[in-house]
Amino acid sequence: MSSINIDKYSTINSIVNRRDPRIKIIVFLLFILVILSTRPELFLVFAIYAIFIFVLILLSKIPIKFIIKRSLTVIPFVLMIAIFIPFLKKGEIAGGYSFGSIRLNVSYGGLMVFWNVLIKSYLSILCMILLTASTRFSELLKALEKLRIPKLIVTLLSFTYRYIFVFQDEFQSMSRAKESRSYRRKRWLNFKTLANMVGVLFIRAYERGERVYLAMCSRGFEGSVKTIQDMDLTKGDIYFLSTIVIILALIRILGEWTTYLL
Repeated sequence: MSSINIDKYSTINSIVNRRDPRIKIIVFLLFILVILSTRPELFLVFAIYAIFIFVLILLSKIPIKFIIKRSLTVIPFVLMIAIFIPFLKKGEIAGGYSFGSIRLNVSYGGLMVFWNVLIKSYLSILCMILLTASTRFSELLKALEKLRIPKLIVTLLSFTYRYIFVFQDEFQSMSRAKESRSYRRKRWLNFKTLANMVGVLFIRAYERGERVYLAMCSRGFEGSVKTIQDMDLTKGDIYFLSTIVIILALIRILGEWTTYLL
């Protein structure tokens, strides 16, 4: 089971980790909203955002290597979506590339949209990774429930967290069984076998879900998240929230002021 390492940095005694999960959710969501609302031509502002995020990572005492490694597993999906934007956006031509009889022109507007999507996505990913890495998942779910997030969404997240590793291990055992029965066969010829494995895994997941649902109903499960300790706001949480809000406001004002002067 690989679930034992998912919360390994959430128990670190640091300024960020000690904060109330509700405050951290509000802070990082606000941070993401500010990033998304920033105009793409404010390059200095995005640089300051990145520095500020890395300062928070240092304050959390979570290894930067861990944060970067996690972010690099997500950013390829963003690149797959954004990579063709410079060739599709109309505007002043910045350059072109020819592939036989096909010529693709790159526009300045397309490059700006590509930069906008890439930098905002990556900074938002860093914020979410820092939030989840500095908070126990059970406490994160409890905080979402306290913030009046629909109970169905919280329950789905809870079950996904609990059982994704079970199905991962089950798929790995099925994969090992397949490899032991297909000696020296080329992997690209096994698409039919892989499709059958996915179908079997889906059926097992459905059957397990039914059994788990009936078992939890028989034990009086009402859909609420139970934690050992209740959540209480402290002065440190209020100071943390106020400081982050003030710093984000100053960064935006500085960026707008710099752009106006230039």
